[in-house]
Amino acid sequence: MSDLILILVVVIPTVAVSVWWVLRPVKKIENPETATEILFKNGLIEHATETALALLPIAVGVHNWQDLHYILHPTFPEFPVKPHAPLSAITLISGNSSQARQIRIIWRADSTSLMFEEKLAAPRTSVDYTELDILRQVSSLSNHPSWKTNETGEVIWNNKAYRNLADSIPYDTLATKQPIFELPAIARELTTNRIKIEIADNVHPEWYDVVRIPVPNGTIHQATSLTALIKAEEAQREFVQTLAKTFAHLSIGLAIFNRNRQLALFNPALIDLTGLSVSFLSPRPTIDSFFDALRENRRMPEPKNYNTWRQRMADLVTAAETGRFEETWSLESGQTYSIKGRPHPDGAVAFLIEDISAEISLTRNFRAELEMGQGIADTFDDAFAVFLQSGILTFSNKAYDLLWGFQHESSFADVTIGDSIQLWKEKSAPNPLWQDLQDAVMSLETRDEWNMPVCLRGQRPMNCRIIPIGSGATIIRFSLQDAKDSAAPSYVGQ
Repeated sequence: MSDLILILVVVIPTVAVSVWWVLRPVKKIENPETATEILFKNGLIEHATETALALLPIAVGVHNWQDLHYILHPTFPEFPVKPHAPLSAITLISGNSSQARQIRIIWRADSTSLMFEEKLAAPRTSVDYTELDILRQVSSLSNHPSWKTNETGEVIWNNKAYRNLADSIPYDTLATKQPIFELPAIARELTTNRIKIEIADNVHPEWYDVVRIPVPNGTIHQATSLTALIKAEEAQREFVQTLAKTFAHLSIGLAIFNRNRQLALFNPALIDLTGLSVSFLSPRPTIDSFFDALRENRRMPEPKNYNTWRQRMADLVTAAETGRFEETWSLESGQTYSIKGRPHPDGAVAFLIEDISAEISLTRNFRAELEMGQGIADTFDDAFAVFLQSGILTFSNKAYDLLWGFQHESSFADVTIGDSIQLWKEKSAPNPLWQDLQDAVMSLETRDEWNMPVCLRGQRPMNCRIIPIGSGATIIRFSLQDAKDSAAPSYVGQ
């Protein structure tokens, strides 16, 4: 009996345990393809389960770690910016307390895997995915660095151009989440700042125009490169300085007015010629103020009527814009100025002021000497004319004009030795020496003075003397004196 009791005590529990083990509820193993898992290699998605592809707007071989960071950062604020970290694995808890979710990130030697230990919320519509993909592509292809900061100034999102720029600077800002640009306090309204940053291996810094747009829960930033513009401005400034140094040695006064008709450039000669002070020219006066100051300094002719003069100044500027303005001003001081207006690129106008008093005085003296010489030559009884070596008639006296009926003032074209000989032939007896006379006038060799007879029709014979003078010119002199001794050509010295 005791044996039976022992058997029942041992067997019955054993049988009960065996039955429970066979009939216990077994937890089914979830299909690996239904798990939410993503595998990264070299920062690019290499594999993702069907559940992950269905729940997240990602594609294998297309999207990278930064794309996933952009998607998950709002839900998991501590999601790493880069796919590598010093730890072997971390677990991130969702920032939304109403939905308990977590991500397990495991770093290996050559890859990184993400496992979502609880299902994510239902995916959005395909239209939202398309729009998100488009926005991501636009952000990735943009050449302008863009980023968003939170209320504390940390970078919570950036595009590819921003990351490329961050990689080129000497310090790592992606890890510290600090903006690469040093900006003032958090913007409360839309602002624009010009910022320069130092680039590794670059001698000169790069300049950017940063626009800040306040939005809920942070600030959107967009930077536009101004480096090329800054270099162009510096090159233009250097060019203007070079021009200023060059114009500083000119004796001609130069005043350049920009398209707004303000003085943009002047040289020291302008100060000397106009009597205007540097304190007046430096603040860039307008073109009207400039000519008003010239009038007050009596460095331009005094107008009889101010209204007429004002209209004349407007016409002056208009003529200068087309390059047709050129005047000579005779001043009360006895000086004479030459004023020229010339158009410049981009609507600018340049005025050139030159003191031509010496040239005018020299011209007047030369003209007076010519008139005196003409008057003296007109008192001679002998008729004579001067021909250049080229055969052009350059001078004749009154007796020559009366003798041959020549009107020098009414002749517009040049009169040559050939034209003159033709006139002489028509009014004189035949003479075989006319050709010799023409050859003597235009000869390039050493010439001698000689005589030849000329007889006007119905008058007594004259003596024609051919006299070489300086610069290859020749005087042809017709004289009634000694005509009896001029029956045949004679040469001085024979």
